[in-house]
Amino acid sequence: MISDTLLRAARRMVFAGVTAFAVGIVAVPSFVTPTIASDGPPSVADLAERLLGAVVNISTSQTVKGTEGPGAVPMPQLPEGSPFQDFFDDFFKNRGGDKGGTAQKVQSLGSGFVIDAEQGIVVTNNHVIADADDIEVNFSDGITLKATLVGTDTKTDVAVLKVDPKGHKLTAVKFGDSTKMRVGDWVMAIGNPFGLGGTVTVGIVSARNRDINSGPYDDFIQTDAAINRGNSGGPLFNADGEVIGINTAIISPSGGSIGIGFSIPSQLAAGVVDQLRQYGETRRGWLGVRIQPVTDDIAESLGMATAKGALVAGVIKGGPVDNGTIQAGDVIIKFDGKDIHEMRDLPRVVAESPVGKAVDVVIVRKGVEQTVKVTLGRLEDGEKLASGENGSTDQGSGDKATPPVSTASVLGITVGELNDQTRQKFGIAADVSGVVITDVAKNSAAAERGIQPGEVITEIAQESVGTPKDVMDRIGALKEQGRKNALLMLASKTGELRFVTIRMD
Repeated sequence: MISDTLLRAARRMVFAGVTAFAVGIVAVPSFVTPTIASDGPPSVADLAERLLGAVVNISTSQTVKGTEGPGAVPMPQLPEGSPFQDFFDDFFKNRGGDKGGTAQKVQSLGSGFVIDAEQGIVVTNNHVIADADDIEVNFSDGITLKATLVGTDTKTDVAVLKVDPKGHKLTAVKFGDSTKMRVGDWVMAIGNPFGLGGTVTVGIVSARNRDINSGPYDDFIQTDAAINRGNSGGPLFNADGEVIGINTAIISPSGGSIGIGFSIPSQLAAGVVDQLRQYGETRRGWLGVRIQPVTDDIAESLGMATAKGALVAGVIKGGPVDNGTIQAGDVIIKFDGKDIHEMRDLPRVVAESPVGKAVDVVIVRKGVEQTVKVTLGRLEDGEKLASGENGSTDQGSGDKATPPVSTASVLGITVGELNDQTRQKFGIAADVSGVVITDVAKNSAAAERGIQPGEVITEIAQESVGTPKDVMDRIGALKEQGRKNALLMLASKTGELRFVTIRMD
Protein backbone atom coordinates (compact mmCIF):
# COMPACT_ATOMS: atom_id res chain seq x y z
CA MET A 1 0.00 0.00 0.00
CA ILE A 2 1.28 3.47 -0.87
CA SER A 3 1.88 5.64 2.20
CA ASP A 4 0.06 8.93 2.77
CA THR A 5 3.40 10.76 2.54
CA LEU A 6 4.10 9.26 -0.90
CA LEU A 7 0.60 10.15 -2.14
CA ARG A 8 0.92 13.72 -0.92
CA ALA A 9 4.28 13.99 -2.69
CA ALA A 10 2.75 12.65 -5.87
CA ARG A 11 -0.10 15.19 -5.69
CA ARG A 12 2.40 18.03 -5.24
CA MET A 13 4.28 16.81 -8.31
CA VAL A 14 1.07 16.75 -10.37
CA PHE A 15 0.15 20.25 -9.30
CA ALA A 16 3.66 21.39 -10.15
CA GLY A 17 3.16 20.28 -13.74
CA VAL A 18 4.69 16.80 -13.36
CA THR A 19 2.90 13.49 -13.83
CA ALA A 20 3.86 10.77 -11.33
CA PHE A 21 3.59 7.02 -11.88
CA ALA A 22 3.56 4.76 -8.78
CA VAL A 23 5.14 2.53 -7.60
CA GLY A 24 8.68 3.86 -7.75
CA ILE A 25 7.83 7.29 -9.09
CA VAL A 26 8.89 8.03 -12.69
CA ALA A 27 8.52 11.73 -13.31
CA VAL A 28 7.84 13.01 -16.84
CA PRO A 29 7.36 16.76 -17.42
CA SER A 30 3.81 17.41 -18.62
CA PHE A 31 5.03 19.70 -21.39
CA VAL A 32 7.03 16.85 -22.98
CA THR A 33 4.88 14.80 -25.34
CA PRO A 34 6.45 11.50 -26.44
CA THR A 35 6.52 11.21 -30.22
CA ILE A 36 7.19 8.37 -32.61
CA ALA A 37 9.32 9.19 -35.64
CA SER A 38 7.21 9.20 -38.78
CA ASP A 39 10.14 9.09 -41.24
CA GLY A 40 10.65 5.33 -40.94
CA PRO A 41 8.42 3.12 -43.06
CA PRO A 42 5.62 1.51 -40.99
CA SER A 43 6.07 -1.62 -43.10
CA VAL A 44 8.59 -2.66 -45.73
CA ALA A 45 6.54 -5.61 -46.97
CA ASP A 46 5.67 -4.07 -50.35
CA LEU A 47 9.25 -3.01 -50.96
CA ALA A 48 10.65 -6.39 -49.93
CA GLU A 49 8.15 -8.26 -52.10
CA ARG A 50 9.19 -6.22 -55.12
CA LEU A 51 12.93 -6.76 -54.57
CA LEU A 52 13.20 -10.36 -53.37
CA GLY A 53 13.13 -11.82 -56.89
CA ALA A 54 16.26 -9.91 -57.92
CA VAL A 55 18.38 -11.11 -55.00
CA VAL A 56 20.06 -14.48 -55.48
CA ASN A 57 22.03 -17.04 -53.52
CA ILE A 58 25.50 -17.83 -54.82
CA SER A 59 26.78 -21.36 -54.22
CA THR A 60 30.28 -22.39 -55.24
CA SER A 61 32.40 -25.50 -55.03
CA GLN A 62 36.15 -25.91 -54.96
CA THR A 63 38.23 -29.07 -55.16
CA VAL A 64 40.96 -29.33 -52.52
CA LYS A 65 43.36 -32.05 -51.47
CA GLY A 66 42.76 -33.77 -48.15
CA THR A 67 46.38 -34.64 -47.38
CA GLU A 68 48.30 -34.24 -44.15
CA GLY A 69 51.98 -33.56 -43.62
CA PRO A 70 54.30 -32.25 -46.37
CA GLY A 71 52.43 -30.89 -49.35
CA ALA A 72 49.19 -30.49 -47.42
CA VAL A 73 46.86 -27.68 -48.42
CA PRO A 74 47.13 -24.95 -45.76
CA MET A 75 44.10 -23.40 -44.09
CA PRO A 76 43.20 -20.32 -46.19
CA GLN A 77 43.23 -16.90 -44.55
CA LEU A 78 39.75 -15.56 -45.25
CA PRO A 79 38.33 -12.05 -44.77
CA GLU A 80 36.04 -11.47 -41.81
CA GLY A 81 32.49 -12.40 -42.68
CA SER A 82 33.48 -14.56 -45.65
CA PRO A 83 30.89 -17.26 -46.38
CA PHE A 84 33.78 -19.69 -47.02
CA GLN A 85 34.78 -19.69 -43.37
CA ASP A 86 32.46 -22.32 -41.92
CA PHE A 87 33.00 -24.74 -44.74
CA PHE A 88 36.79 -24.43 -44.71
CA ASP A 89 36.74 -24.84 -40.92
CA ASP A 90 34.75 -28.07 -41.23
CA PHE A 91 37.07 -29.46 -43.87
CA PHE A 92 40.52 -28.43 -42.66
CA LYS A 93 39.98 -28.90 -38.93
CA ASN A 94 38.26 -32.27 -39.18
CA ARG A 95 40.24 -34.05 -41.87
CA GLY A 96 42.42 -36.12 -39.54
CA GLY A 97 41.02 -39.43 -40.78
CA ASP A 98 41.81 -38.68 -44.40
CA LYS A 99 45.34 -39.85 -45.08
CA GLY A 100 44.92 -40.92 -48.64
CA GLY A 101 45.17 -37.52 -50.28
CA THR A 102 41.83 -37.80 -52.08
CA ALA A 103 40.33 -34.66 -53.56
CA GLN A 104 37.25 -33.28 -51.81
CA LYS A 105 34.66 -30.71 -52.75
CA VAL A 106 34.32 -27.68 -50.50
CA GLN A 107 31.00 -25.85 -50.72
CA SER A 108 30.31 -22.23 -49.89
CA LEU A 109 27.40 -19.83 -49.94
CA GLY A 110 27.01 -16.11 -50.54
CA SER A 111 24.63 -13.56 -52.01
CA GLY A 112 24.27 -11.50 -55.16
CA PHE A 113 21.75 -9.55 -57.23
CA VAL A 114 20.66 -9.24 -60.86
CA ILE A 115 21.32 -5.89 -62.54
CA ASP A 116 20.51 -6.85 -66.15
CA ALA A 117 17.66 -9.30 -66.75
CA GLU A 118 18.10 -9.44 -70.53
CA GLN A 119 21.82 -10.23 -70.38
CA GLY A 120 21.68 -12.29 -67.18
CA ILE A 121 24.25 -10.16 -65.31
CA VAL A 122 24.68 -10.83 -61.59
CA VAL A 123 26.87 -8.84 -59.16
CA THR A 124 28.48 -10.25 -56.02
CA ASN A 125 31.70 -10.00 -53.96
CA ASN A 126 34.99 -11.29 -55.31
CA HIS A 127 35.67 -13.19 -52.09
CA VAL A 128 32.39 -15.09 -52.53
CA ILE A 129 33.55 -16.74 -55.77
CA ALA A 130 37.34 -16.58 -55.40
CA ASP A 131 39.09 -19.80 -56.56
CA ALA A 132 35.77 -21.53 -57.22
CA ASP A 133 35.62 -24.36 -59.75
CA ASP A 134 31.84 -24.19 -60.18
CA ILE A 135 29.44 -21.31 -59.54
CA GLU A 136 25.66 -21.66 -59.35
CA VAL A 137 23.05 -18.95 -58.94
CA ASN A 138 19.91 -19.90 -57.00
CA PHE A 139 16.81 -17.78 -57.52
CA SER A 140 13.96 -17.18 -55.09
CA ASP A 141 11.57 -19.31 -57.16
CA GLY A 142 13.79 -22.36 -56.75
CA ILE A 143 15.47 -22.25 -60.17
CA THR A 144 19.25 -22.85 -60.24
CA LEU A 145 21.45 -21.71 -63.14
CA LYS A 146 25.13 -22.26 -63.86
CA ALA A 147 27.14 -19.04 -63.87
CA THR A 148 30.27 -17.99 -65.74
CA LEU A 149 32.71 -15.43 -64.43
CA VAL A 150 32.80 -12.17 -66.40
CA GLY A 151 35.45 -10.41 -64.33
CA THR A 152 36.66 -9.58 -60.82
CA ASP A 153 38.33 -6.70 -59.04
CA THR A 154 40.23 -7.57 -55.88
CA LYS A 155 40.80 -3.93 -54.94
CA THR A 156 37.09 -3.28 -54.39
CA ASP A 157 36.03 -6.93 -53.83
CA VAL A 158 33.54 -6.85 -56.72
CA ALA A 159 32.76 -9.69 -59.14
CA VAL A 160 30.42 -9.90 -62.13
CA LEU A 161 28.78 -13.18 -63.19
CA LYS A 162 26.62 -14.14 -66.16
CA VAL A 163 23.81 -16.68 -66.38
CA ASP A 164 21.77 -17.76 -69.40
CA PRO A 165 18.49 -15.82 -69.17
CA LYS A 166 16.73 -17.95 -71.79
CA GLY A 167 13.86 -19.99 -70.47
CA HIS A 168 13.75 -18.16 -67.13
CA LYS A 169 12.36 -14.70 -66.51
CA LEU A 170 14.77 -12.66 -64.39
CA THR A 171 14.01 -9.67 -62.19
CA ALA A 172 16.62 -6.91 -62.09
CA VAL A 173 17.37 -3.97 -59.83
CA LYS A 174 19.38 -0.87 -60.60
CA PHE A 175 22.11 1.07 -58.85
CA GLY A 176 21.12 4.24 -57.02
CA ASP A 177 23.21 7.23 -55.98
CA SER A 178 25.00 6.44 -52.74
CA THR A 179 26.28 10.03 -52.47
CA LYS A 180 22.74 11.15 -51.65
CA MET A 181 22.48 8.86 -48.63
CA ARG A 182 22.67 10.58 -45.26
CA VAL A 183 23.43 9.21 -41.85
CA GLY A 184 20.08 8.13 -40.45
CA ASP A 185 18.46 7.21 -43.79
CA TRP A 186 16.60 3.90 -43.83
CA VAL A 187 18.18 0.98 -45.71
CA MET A 188 17.22 -2.64 -46.36
CA ALA A 189 19.56 -5.63 -46.77
CA ILE A 190 18.47 -8.83 -48.50
CA GLY A 191 20.70 -11.87 -48.65
CA ASN A 192 21.56 -15.44 -47.75
CA PRO A 193 22.92 -15.40 -44.17
CA PHE A 194 24.01 -18.85 -42.96
CA GLY A 195 22.28 -20.35 -45.99
CA LEU A 196 18.88 -18.85 -45.09
CA GLY A 197 18.02 -17.36 -48.46
CA GLY A 198 15.65 -14.45 -48.93
CA THR A 199 16.38 -12.91 -45.52
CA VAL A 200 15.30 -9.27 -45.19
CA THR A 201 16.74 -6.93 -42.55
CA VAL A 202 16.20 -3.22 -42.07
CA GLY A 203 18.34 -0.53 -40.46
CA ILE A 204 19.82 2.86 -41.10
CA VAL A 205 22.99 4.34 -42.52
CA SER A 206 25.16 4.52 -39.41
CA ALA A 207 28.12 6.31 -41.02
CA ARG A 208 29.70 7.07 -44.37
CA ASN A 209 33.20 7.16 -45.83
CA ARG A 210 34.48 4.44 -43.50
CA ASP A 211 38.08 3.28 -43.99
CA ILE A 212 38.50 -0.26 -42.60
CA ASN A 213 41.93 -0.84 -44.20
CA SER A 214 40.68 -3.54 -46.55
CA GLY A 215 41.91 -1.93 -49.77
CA PRO A 216 43.22 1.22 -51.45
CA TYR A 217 39.77 2.63 -52.18
CA ASP A 218 37.99 2.11 -48.85
CA ASP A 219 34.92 4.34 -48.68
CA PHE A 220 32.35 2.08 -47.02
CA ILE A 221 28.79 2.76 -45.95
CA GLN A 222 28.33 1.56 -42.37
CA THR A 223 24.90 0.19 -41.46
CA ASP A 224 23.20 -1.44 -38.49
CA ALA A 225 20.95 -3.55 -40.75
CA ALA A 226 21.78 -7.12 -39.72
CA ILE A 227 24.49 -8.58 -41.97
CA ASN A 228 25.92 -12.02 -41.26
CA ARG A 229 28.06 -14.63 -42.94
CA GLY A 230 26.44 -15.41 -46.26
CA ASN A 231 25.18 -11.85 -46.77
CA SER A 232 28.43 -11.05 -48.59
CA GLY A 233 27.72 -9.85 -52.12
CA GLY A 234 24.09 -9.02 -51.38
CA PRO A 235 22.51 -5.61 -52.00
CA LEU A 236 21.83 -2.75 -49.62
CA PHE A 237 18.74 -0.89 -50.82
CA ASN A 238 17.51 2.64 -50.21
CA ALA A 239 13.84 3.38 -49.55
CA ASP A 240 13.18 3.57 -53.32
CA GLY A 241 14.46 0.03 -53.90
CA GLU A 242 17.72 1.12 -55.55
CA VAL A 243 21.02 -0.58 -54.75
CA ILE A 244 23.21 1.93 -52.91
CA GLY A 245 25.70 -0.61 -51.55
CA ILE A 246 27.10 -4.15 -51.81
CA ASN A 247 27.33 -5.80 -48.39
CA THR A 248 30.85 -7.08 -47.95
CA ALA A 249 32.17 -7.08 -44.36
CA ILE A 250 31.18 -7.05 -40.69
CA ILE A 251 32.87 -6.39 -37.38
CA SER A 252 31.95 -9.17 -34.99
CA PRO A 253 33.84 -10.91 -32.18
CA SER A 254 31.25 -13.70 -32.24
CA GLY A 255 30.82 -14.16 -35.99
CA GLY A 256 27.21 -12.91 -35.87
CA SER A 257 25.81 -9.46 -36.47
CA ILE A 258 26.37 -6.88 -33.74
CA GLY A 259 25.01 -4.04 -35.86
CA ILE A 260 28.27 -3.00 -37.53
CA GLY A 261 28.27 -3.92 -41.21
CA PHE A 262 29.95 -2.36 -44.22
CA SER A 263 28.82 -1.97 -47.82
CA ILE A 264 30.71 -0.88 -50.92
CA PRO A 265 28.98 2.33 -52.05
CA SER A 266 27.25 2.22 -55.43
CA GLN A 267 29.19 5.29 -56.53
CA LEU A 268 32.35 3.15 -56.47
CA ALA A 269 30.87 -0.24 -57.38
CA ALA A 270 28.83 0.84 -60.41
CA GLY A 271 31.86 2.07 -62.32
CA VAL A 272 33.80 -1.11 -61.54
CA VAL A 273 30.87 -3.26 -62.68
CA ASP A 274 30.61 -1.31 -65.96
CA GLN A 275 34.32 -1.83 -66.68
CA LEU A 276 34.20 -5.53 -65.84
CA ARG A 277 31.21 -5.99 -68.15
CA GLN A 278 32.86 -4.07 -70.96
CA TYR A 279 36.47 -5.21 -70.71
CA GLY A 280 36.51 -8.16 -68.29
CA GLU A 281 38.98 -6.13 -66.22
CA THR A 282 39.33 -2.68 -64.67
CA ARG A 283 40.87 0.31 -66.43
CA ARG A 284 41.56 2.93 -63.80
CA GLY A 285 43.12 6.34 -64.16
CA TRP A 286 46.73 6.76 -62.98
CA LEU A 287 48.61 9.88 -61.96
CA GLY A 288 52.02 8.28 -61.41
CA VAL A 289 52.95 9.71 -58.02
CA ARG A 290 53.73 8.35 -54.57
CA ILE A 291 51.87 10.20 -51.84
CA GLN A 292 51.75 10.52 -48.08
CA PRO A 293 49.52 12.37 -45.59
CA VAL A 294 49.90 16.07 -44.87
CA THR A 295 50.38 16.25 -41.11
CA ASP A 296 50.14 19.41 -39.05
CA ASP A 297 53.93 19.55 -38.86
CA ILE A 298 54.31 19.18 -42.62
CA ALA A 299 51.63 21.79 -43.27
CA GLU A 300 53.45 24.22 -40.99
CA SER A 301 56.74 23.51 -42.74
CA LEU A 302 55.16 24.14 -46.13
CA GLY A 303 53.52 27.36 -45.01
CA MET A 304 49.99 25.98 -45.30
CA ALA A 305 47.30 27.32 -42.98
CA THR A 306 45.65 23.90 -42.55
CA ALA A 307 46.71 20.29 -43.01
CA LYS A 308 44.89 19.05 -46.12
CA GLY A 309 45.54 17.34 -49.42
CA ALA A 310 48.02 14.69 -50.47
CA LEU A 311 51.77 15.31 -50.32
CA VAL A 312 53.67 14.07 -53.37
CA ALA A 313 56.60 12.06 -52.02
CA GLY A 314 57.86 10.95 -55.41
CA VAL A 315 57.15 10.79 -59.13
CA ILE A 316 57.31 7.42 -60.93
CA LYS A 317 59.65 7.39 -63.90
CA GLY A 318 57.81 7.01 -67.17
CA GLY A 319 54.52 8.03 -65.57
CA PRO A 320 52.07 10.72 -66.70
CA VAL A 321 53.74 13.50 -64.68
CA ASP A 322 57.38 12.51 -65.18
CA ASN A 323 57.69 15.64 -67.33
CA GLY A 324 57.87 17.92 -64.28
CA THR A 325 54.19 18.88 -64.29
CA ILE A 326 53.94 17.65 -60.71
CA GLN A 327 57.02 17.43 -58.50
CA ALA A 328 58.00 15.85 -55.22
CA GLY A 329 57.04 18.26 -52.45
CA ASP A 330 53.86 19.45 -54.17
CA VAL A 331 50.62 19.13 -52.23
CA ILE A 332 47.59 18.16 -54.32
CA ILE A 333 44.50 19.88 -52.89
CA LYS A 334 42.05 19.50 -55.78
CA PHE A 335 41.74 16.99 -58.62
CA ASP A 336 39.41 17.50 -61.59
CA GLY A 337 37.21 19.83 -59.55
CA LYS A 338 37.05 17.53 -56.51
CA ASP A 339 38.56 18.69 -53.22
CA ILE A 340 41.23 16.42 -51.73
CA HIS A 341 40.71 16.71 -47.99
CA GLU A 342 43.10 13.92 -47.00
CA MET A 343 45.56 11.58 -48.67
CA ARG A 344 43.16 8.63 -49.16
CA ASP A 345 40.79 10.80 -51.22
CA LEU A 346 43.25 11.11 -54.10
CA PRO A 347 43.70 7.45 -55.16
CA ARG A 348 39.95 6.97 -55.26
CA VAL A 349 39.09 10.00 -57.41
CA VAL A 350 42.01 9.35 -59.76
CA ALA A 351 41.02 5.69 -60.17
CA GLU A 352 37.44 6.68 -60.99
CA SER A 353 38.66 8.98 -63.80
CA PRO A 354 38.86 7.71 -67.40
CA VAL A 355 42.23 6.70 -68.81
CA GLY A 356 43.56 9.39 -71.15
CA LYS A 357 41.45 12.16 -69.68
CA ALA A 358 43.08 15.60 -69.36
CA VAL A 359 42.31 17.03 -65.92
CA ASP A 360 43.12 20.14 -63.94
CA VAL A 361 45.07 19.51 -60.75
CA VAL A 362 45.40 22.24 -58.11
CA ILE A 363 48.67 22.02 -56.20
CA VAL A 364 50.53 23.99 -53.55
CA ARG A 365 54.19 24.34 -54.54
CA LYS A 366 56.51 26.14 -52.13
CA GLY A 367 53.58 27.92 -50.56
CA VAL A 368 52.03 29.06 -53.86
CA GLU A 369 48.77 27.60 -55.16
CA GLN A 370 48.69 26.86 -58.88
CA THR A 371 46.80 24.74 -61.41
CA VAL A 372 48.45 22.27 -63.78
CA LYS A 373 47.00 20.15 -66.59
CA VAL A 374 47.63 16.39 -66.47
CA THR A 375 46.68 13.59 -68.87
CA LEU A 376 46.03 10.37 -66.96
CA GLY A 377 47.62 7.04 -67.72
CA ARG A 378 46.28 3.57 -66.89
CA LEU A 379 46.81 2.27 -63.36
CA GLU A 380 47.25 -1.35 -64.42
CA ASP A 381 50.12 -0.33 -66.73
CA GLY A 382 51.55 1.88 -64.01
CA GLU A 383 51.65 -0.95 -61.48
CA LYS A 384 53.86 -2.96 -63.82
CA LEU A 385 56.10 0.05 -64.38
CA ALA A 386 56.34 0.80 -60.65
CA SER A 387 57.16 -2.80 -59.77
CA GLY A 388 59.92 -2.85 -62.36
CA GLU A 389 61.29 0.43 -61.03
CA ASN A 390 61.31 -0.81 -57.45
CA GLY A 391 62.97 -4.06 -58.42
CA SER A 392 65.99 -2.49 -60.12
CA THR A 393 68.87 -1.23 -58.02
CA ASP A 394 72.32 -0.03 -58.96
CA GLN A 395 74.65 0.00 -56.02
CA GLY A 396 77.54 1.66 -57.79
CA SER A 397 81.03 0.37 -58.46
CA GLY A 398 82.74 1.49 -55.27
CA ASP A 399 86.17 0.81 -56.71
CA LYS A 400 87.53 4.35 -56.71
CA ALA A 401 89.82 5.64 -54.00
CA THR A 402 88.18 8.52 -52.13
CA PRO A 403 89.38 10.89 -49.43
CA PRO A 404 87.96 10.66 -45.91
CA VAL A 405 84.29 11.62 -45.69
CA SER A 406 83.47 14.96 -44.06
CA THR A 407 80.53 14.77 -41.65
CA ALA A 408 78.25 16.97 -39.61
CA SER A 409 75.81 16.35 -36.77
CA VAL A 410 72.46 18.10 -36.40
CA LEU A 411 69.00 17.25 -35.01
CA GLY A 412 70.24 13.93 -33.69
CA ILE A 413 71.57 12.70 -37.03
CA THR A 414 75.05 12.47 -38.48
CA VAL A 415 75.37 13.17 -42.19
CA GLY A 416 78.17 12.61 -44.65
CA GLU A 417 79.05 13.11 -48.28
CA LEU A 418 77.43 10.73 -50.73
CA ASN A 419 80.21 9.26 -52.84
CA ASP A 420 81.32 5.87 -54.11
CA GLN A 421 82.52 4.84 -50.66
CA THR A 422 79.23 5.55 -48.87
CA ARG A 423 77.17 4.24 -51.78
CA GLN A 424 78.96 0.92 -51.47
CA LYS A 425 78.73 0.85 -47.68
CA PHE A 426 74.95 1.44 -47.58
CA GLY A 427 74.03 -0.04 -50.98
CA ILE A 428 72.70 3.24 -52.36
CA ALA A 429 71.70 3.34 -56.02
CA ALA A 430 73.77 5.45 -58.42
CA ASP A 431 70.88 7.76 -59.36
CA VAL A 432 70.21 8.85 -55.75
CA SER A 433 71.69 12.23 -54.85
CA GLY A 434 71.93 14.26 -51.67
CA VAL A 435 73.57 13.82 -48.27
CA VAL A 436 73.75 10.38 -46.68
CA ILE A 437 72.70 9.76 -43.06
CA THR A 438 75.44 7.72 -41.42
CA ASP A 439 74.13 7.59 -37.85
CA VAL A 440 70.97 8.38 -35.85
CA ALA A 441 71.15 9.09 -32.11
CA LYS A 442 68.97 6.93 -29.91
CA ASN A 443 65.92 8.66 -28.37
CA SER A 444 66.39 11.61 -30.71
CA ALA A 445 63.57 13.30 -32.62
CA ALA A 446 64.97 11.75 -35.81
CA ALA A 447 64.89 8.26 -34.31
CA GLU A 448 61.26 8.79 -33.23
CA ARG A 449 60.41 9.60 -36.85
CA GLY A 450 61.90 6.32 -38.05
CA ILE A 451 64.91 7.84 -39.80
CA GLN A 452 67.66 5.27 -40.35
CA PRO A 453 71.30 5.22 -41.44
CA GLY A 454 71.59 4.73 -45.19
CA GLU A 455 68.74 7.09 -46.04
CA VAL A 456 69.66 10.15 -48.06
CA ILE A 457 68.55 13.73 -47.41
CA THR A 458 67.78 15.22 -50.81
CA GLU A 459 65.95 18.39 -49.73
CA ILE A 460 65.39 20.45 -46.61
CA ALA A 461 62.41 22.82 -46.67
CA GLN A 462 62.09 22.15 -50.41
CA GLU A 463 65.65 23.22 -51.22
CA SER A 464 68.21 20.73 -52.48
CA VAL A 465 71.24 19.81 -50.36
CA GLY A 466 74.42 18.18 -51.61
CA THR A 467 76.94 18.47 -48.78
CA PRO A 468 76.93 18.25 -44.97
CA LYS A 469 77.54 22.00 -44.94
CA ASP A 470 74.34 22.54 -46.95
CA VAL A 471 72.43 20.64 -44.26
CA MET A 472 73.88 22.78 -41.46
CA ASP A 473 73.20 25.99 -43.38
CA ARG A 474 69.58 25.08 -44.14
CA ILE A 475 68.81 24.09 -40.55
CA GLY A 476 70.43 27.28 -39.30
CA ALA A 477 68.41 29.40 -41.73
CA LEU A 478 65.16 27.76 -40.65
CA LYS A 479 65.92 28.44 -37.01
CA GLU A 480 66.62 32.09 -37.80
CA GLN A 481 63.24 32.29 -39.52
CA GLY A 482 61.59 31.07 -36.35
CA ARG A 483 60.52 27.74 -37.83
CA LYS A 484 59.70 25.01 -35.31
CA ASN A 485 60.04 22.10 -37.75
CA ALA A 486 62.41 21.10 -40.49
CA LEU A 487 60.83 19.35 -43.48
CA LEU A 488 63.19 16.74 -44.89
CA MET A 489 62.75 14.86 -48.15
CA LEU A 490 64.46 11.50 -47.73
CA ALA A 491 65.38 8.97 -50.37
CA SER A 492 65.66 5.27 -49.66
CA LYS A 493 68.60 3.23 -50.95
CA THR A 494 66.65 2.56 -54.14
CA GLY A 495 65.44 6.13 -54.57
CA GLU A 496 61.92 6.01 -53.16
CA LEU A 497 61.07 9.33 -51.55
CA ARG A 498 59.22 10.28 -48.38
CA PHE A 499 58.81 13.45 -46.32
CA VAL A 500 59.57 13.70 -42.63
CA THR A 501 59.33 16.65 -40.24
CA ILE A 502 61.72 16.99 -37.29
CA ARG A 503 61.16 19.46 -34.50
CA MET A 504 64.10 21.80 -34.00
CA ASP A 505 63.47 22.94 -30.41
